Amino acid sequence: MFVNLTDVFTSEDKVVTMQVETQLKTVSTGREQYELVGKSPIVFTFKALGKGKARIDGQAEVTLAMNCDRCLKPVQKKIVLDFSREVYAPDVIGMSEEADDQSFMDGYQLNVDDLLINEIIINWPMKVLCKPDCKGICRQCGKDLNTGACSCDTFVPDPRMAVIKDIFNANKEV
Repeated sequence: MFVNLTDVFTSEDKVVTMQVETQLKTVSTGREQYELVGKSPIVFTFKALGKGKARIDGQAEVTLAMNCDRCLKPVQKKIVLDFSREVYAPDVIGMSEEADDQSFMDGYQLNVDDLLINEIIINWPMKVLCKPDCKGICRQCGKDLNTGACSCDTFVPDPRMAVIKDIFNANKEV
C-alpha cells in the first residue's frame, strides 16, 4: 500500500495523522519466510520539517509465527514497533547516501509494506524461546528435553587433554 506525501513535503508546518491497514501476510528475512498471524493498524504521524523534508512517526504491533530456537516448537512472537524516520522528497535528496536509507520511498509515495518490513527486521528478537527456561533438544537423539531427560551419554571430554588421551591409548596393552 502506498501513502502520498506530496502535501507534507510541499508545506512548512503540516501535520497529518492516519491509520493504515497493511496487506502484508509474510515477512522474508532472506533465509526463511514468517507468517504474520496478527497485526494492528499502523498509526502514522507525518510532520513537515521544511521544504522537501518530513518526519514519519509510527506505532504498530505484529505477531509472527516462528519456531523456538532451542526445541523448534512453534511459537507466536509479538513485536512492538515504535519508530521515527526522516524522509526527503526526491528532488531534494538527489543521489546522496541518504537516498539509500529510504528504500521504502518511491518518489513522493511511502510504501507502507516495505517500511513495515524494515522496522520488523530492525526489531527482530535476538532469541525466540517457547519459555524462558527451555532446555532444547538432545544433540544425539533429538528428544525434547522439556518433556524429560534422555539416556544419552552427555560427558564431553576436555579438548586440552586429547593429546594425553592419545598417548594412553597408544601405550595401552590389549
